[in-house]
Amino acid sequence: MNAVDLHVFEVLFREACRKCFGHPLAGPLTETESRLMYTRIFEDTGLVVGWKSIKNYSLFVLSPAGPHKSVNPSVATLDTLSRYVAGAPYLTEPERKKSAGHYPYWYAYKSKLMEVAVAPATKKHGSRRSRVRWGVGGGLLLLIVIAGLIVSRKGPLHGFSSAFKDVSADSLRNEGWWVHSPDSVYWKMRGATPGCLSLFTLCGDNWPDSVNHPIIHNLLIHRITCDCWTMEVHLKDFVPRQDWQQAGILLLEDSNLAGKSMRVSIAYNDFNGVYPRSGSILLQAISSGGGAQEKPEEFAHSVVLQADSLTRRPALYNDLAHSAIRIEKQGDQFRVLYADGISENTSFKEISSHSFSFRPRYVGLFALRGYVDTSGAIPAHFTWFGLDCCNLR
Repeated sequence: MNAVDLHVFEVLFREACRKCFGHPLAGPLTETESRLMYTRIFEDTGLVVGWKSIKNYSLFVLSPAGPHKSVNPSVATLDTLSRYVAGAPYLTEPERKKSAGHYPYWYAYKSKLMEVAVAPATKKHGSRRSRVRWGVGGGLLLLIVIAGLIVSRKGPLHGFSSAFKDVSADSLRNEGWWVHSPDSVYWKMRGATPGCLSLFTLCGDNWPDSVNHPIIHNLLIHRITCDCWTMEVHLKDFVPRQDWQQAGILLLEDSNLAGKSMRVSIAYNDFNGVYPRSGSILLQAISSGGGAQEKPEEFAHSVVLQADSLTRRPALYNDLAHSAIRIEKQGDQFRVLYADGISENTSFKEISSHSFSFRPRYVGLFALRGYVDTSGAIPAHFTWFGLDCCNLR
């Protein structure tokens, strides 16, 4: 970077920090602060600036002559920071490469800052050239704003899908996914079965609990950019056999598991208080208001297969070769559907409809077993996920 670009970058980074933390950058960012800024940039823009880079940038900005003087952010990073500062519409990296690969927000930010820098000198002469430059620059910014409004209105209606043929970190990130609370062992095994994403039923839960802190290891999260939608997930050969092994979809108000949520999953249960009970595989749906004192509501508990039947007729396991969950949302109305069978094209049937004042901003794919040590970590193979936005205008 030349001296001019470095100066603009310093101003831009300080402005991004002020937006993120609500105050000027006063000292080098800690790892926690850097991770927080990484998360907020990603949630607002759909694009990634690594937390380690953010930490190094803060050291450089505060001490440009120090050991981090060789910091050299890419144009893509500069554009991402500019988008964050400008409040640009959310988009993924592939979408940016396709429609904004010329990085307009960075060049607009740089142009605007340079105009401000030279304004005092040109004002003395009242030159016509300066007025023309301001007019051109203002017109360019206006076009960018208009284009942003068009994207923000049209973009969310496109939805997205993932077939999980490639589950490398770069591929998932480029499709807009990121992992929450990665497990050092099992997250590395996500691609163990080719052609799908494998998550494992690890110890953890998002169920409100006064004893255990909510955590779901390897929760794969994607932002939802529309309010009316249909989403669908497909699983292959997922057969839970112990309490509370389950896998499915988690809808979240925020990405830290603290707000309102809705969980729809294929689960195993043999708990019935003090009375013995044969186990069953079921489709379960639970909504939660998010408060520690607020009880969740189970609004769907539909038995798919009984353990006794599976013992007598093992061929019934084939019915779970291909299972799928679909959720439809219009306003506060949620409709849950389920399908399974030997073939992939079996029809959905409605399990439940539920009214819940809830606007999920994120969807997560998960596998868990609750806070128990008696159940094992079995794989849940996700083969496809899709979200289609509906146009109510």
